Amino acid sequence: MPKNKGKGGKNRRRGKNDSDDKRELIFKEDEYAQVLRMLGNGRLEAHCMDGVKRLCHIRGKMRKKVWVNTGDIVLVGLRDYQDEKADVILKYMADEARSLKAYGELPENIRVNDTDALNEEEGGENDDYIDFDDISGEGGWRVLTLRCSGAVVRGGWGV
Repeated sequence: MPKNKGKGGKNRRRGKNDSDDKRELIFKEDEYAQVLRMLGNGRLEAHCMDGVKRLCHIRGKMRKKVWVNTGDIVLVGLRDYQDEKADVILKYMADEARSLKAYGELPENIRVNDTDALNEEEGGENDDYIDFDDISGEGGWRVLTLRCSGAVVRGGWGV
């Protein structure tokens, strides 16, 4: 059986992630966008600040190193030859996005890194619930009311 002559294993080769330091805030080169949904395969759908929805591609340097989620603010590079597509250049952290909003780079109606803001209805609160009602009387019926994403389903059964 061979002896281990190395200086550590996979974790040592991978290195340490010391990203506690503040990085310099990068301002607009092309366009700011907010991620609407992740599509998979390094692609996402984003709403750019010029009012256009674009299909964006995460550049190879960012893939599997910087994780982009729904609601994140990203810097995208527009393509000269395709207006409906763009490339994600940089993902802003939450504090960087808030400072961009404070500097006036982002519109006031944008919610920074808030995933519920994209899926929120007019009511402003989560309306999903399950309600069990006991209707005592003849037959002893139980009623189940289920409300999920605006649809209401009611059902009953006898005891």
